[in-house]
Amino acid sequence: MTESFFVVNGDIQIPADGIHFSYVRSSGPGGQNVNKVSSKAVLRWDPKTNLPESVVLRFQKLFPRCWTNDGEIVITSQRTRNALKNKTDCLEKLCKMLQQAAQKPQFRIPTRPTKSSIRKRLQDKAINAQKKQERKKIV
Repeated sequence: MTESFFVVNGDIQIPADGIHFSYVRSSGPGGQNVNKVSSKAVLRWDPKTNLPESVVLRFQKLFPRCWTNDGEIVITSQRTRNALKNKTDCLEKLCKMLQQAAQKPQFRIPTRPTKSSIRKRLQDKAINAQKKQERKKIV
């Protein structure tokens, strides 16, 4: 039995049986069809079983609205009136989110401004202050 995977990048692969889809009625325009057809796709997935802890923590920090109290990720799509297209859109959204969360943040090394940049800033401030002084009424 071969298990199919949803590949995000070289390091992250999600088993397809871990992703669950449901379809509900979509909001918005659609005429009489909107009350009959369930085309909004809802993706549910538990990431703690397949992702490294660091990626899960970054995902939680970047996308807090996608998480349920049970620790599941819920992503919805209702861009089109076609359930299959909405399903692929959900998978694309999940893929983009995971790619963002998988990138390790670059740490910024704080630097100090150069002496010339400090001097230039102070000169610009002095020129600005002089302009404003000249605008005052002479009493």
